[in-house]
Amino acid sequence: FGSVLAMGLPIGTALVGLGVGASLVTVLSHVLPMPDFTTSLVAMIGLGVGIDYALFIVTRYREGIHHGMSVEDSVVNAVDTSGRAVIFAGITVIISLLGLFVMGLAFARRGLAIGAVIGVLVMMIASISLLPALLAMVKHRIDVTSRAALIALSAFVVITFFAVVAESLPLFLAAVASAIVVTLASFIIKPLRKPIPQRARKPKTETFWYRWSRLVQRRPWTSALSATAVLLLLGAPLLSIRLGFGDNGNAPESTTVRRAYDMLADGFGPGFNGPLFITVQGDTASDPAALESFVGVVRGVDGIAFAQATPASKDGSLSLVIAYPTTAPQDEATTTLIKTLRNDVIPKTGVQAKVGGFTAAGVDFADVIGSRMPLLFIGVLSLSFLLLMAVFRSLLVPLKAVIMNLLSIGAAYGVIVAIFQWGWGMNLIGVDKAGPIESWAPMMLFAIVFGLSMDYEVFLLSRVREEYLRTGNNAEAVADGLTATARVITAAALIMVCVFAAFVLGYDRQLKLFGLGLALAVFIDATIVRMVLVPATMELLGDRNWWIPKWIDRMLPKIDVEGHNLDPVSDLA
Repeated sequence: FGSVLAMGLPIGTALVGLGVGASLVTVLSHVLPMPDFTTSLVAMIGLGVGIDYALFIVTRYREGIHHGMSVEDSVVNAVDTSGRAVIFAGITVIISLLGLFVMGLAFARRGLAIGAVIGVLVMMIASISLLPALLAMVKHRIDVTSRAALIALSAFVVITFFAVVAESLPLFLAAVASAIVVTLASFIIKPLRKPIPQRARKPKTETFWYRWSRLVQRRPWTSALSATAVLLLLGAPLLSIRLGFGDNGNAPESTTVRRAYDMLADGFGPGFNGPLFITVQGDTASDPAALESFVGVVRGVDGIAFAQATPASKDGSLSLVIAYPTTAPQDEATTTLIKTLRNDVIPKTGVQAKVGGFTAAGVDFADVIGSRMPLLFIGVLSLSFLLLMAVFRSLLVPLKAVIMNLLSIGAAYGVIVAIFQWGWGMNLIGVDKAGPIESWAPMMLFAIVFGLSMDYEVFLLSRVREEYLRTGNNAEAVADGLTATARVITAAALIMVCVFAAFVLGYDRQLKLFGLGLALAVFIDATIVRMVLVPATMELLGDRNWWIPKWIDRMLPKIDVEGHNLDPVSDLA
């Protein structure tokens, strides 16, 4: 924006929305049981979408001011155009998050889905209520930045960065104090109140994004095929994905849990960290000879280091056999062993026995997640397709949106499989050894990233359709729509990438995987998909982008997401 005030409004709005959303979730947690990390998830998603939504509205307001509109008309125009897009984009995110209900997991429904939906809903309301009020108060000062404001902000950011790195509260307080001192000094020292010269605005035909759009549109086949090839190449490792849970062997070597894990593995074998608990019922449980015979069968299974039985329960109806695999809990061989015991070895003995324990439960959880993931995909994709079709009055636009979002998410999945499961470059991000992909990660990545990527799709396509309805020229509409939104989409995506990538700096493997997956998906979607694949395919399809059979058009509800653009015709971006 080139303005401290314009920068502060989206962040301030998002922080207010975050406070309200987190408070509502905290109150609701006294009614519904929620995981303890629900508020952290609300903060992550809420800050991301809150800043994004406010960015688009502030950008549209500044466009109106630059085109000579009054403050009131600029606010009304921003809410009537970008505000509508914000509401629709928020609805798509909510639909994506509500898809977690089909997974049949209580913690996903109660905590993750409901909490995240509340966070997004509050951010939507803040963006179309609080933010317009703030814009009306700021008026034309939206672009005015004094020297004092720039110095105070720079000092605060720089000192706070070092305070976070050093984990020093006094240093953070010094950052706050420095900003206050500079601000107060501006009331005494007149030169500090002098505004910073504004950047000259270029005609839209001379901007980078307009030229980029024209470059893509001149070679649409090359651009589309190249982008698709890159996405397919990145997503190729997804074909070998293995869901499961990492064990404590992934913890940093400096932690006591990792040292304990290594000592047990060195002394008794890697499988000692993940024993299998086999419950035995029926006559075998009360018959020592029969039980010992069953234990002997288990001991003879390839992959079992040792097995032993414990005394039966008081009534003799239940015995426990503890079996130690030769491989670590997270190893693929251990998963294969558990399935072999359940499906082959135990049924052949005729004994009533069940394989349990944390390691076996992890395998079961992964199987349940994997079996229900298609339901999540089908439900979310179907509803999103119908909603996009109703908004843009097109068959091909929503179909392309769904396919492209799947490609970007698949590419992110592929990269995390290559790093965390195959071990490619894992040392660069502080991961010691390869292992399975955390079972819950693909589910959460899809629900969050699909919603966020649909945000960018809605913001871009709503502006393209707005220009198309105004001019009737598809090529110009694509170029103008990309020019108007690419800069802010890139900025919004960069903010999210930085936020999500910060999780990679932690020591927990699960957080590293989740953060890197989110950062990669957003980055790929905002660059390869949104800036190359979308304009290329829209150029190839031409006016067919907006075709829809009349009988379907009559059945669909009328949803006006473009609003009524009040901007005067201008050649400025």
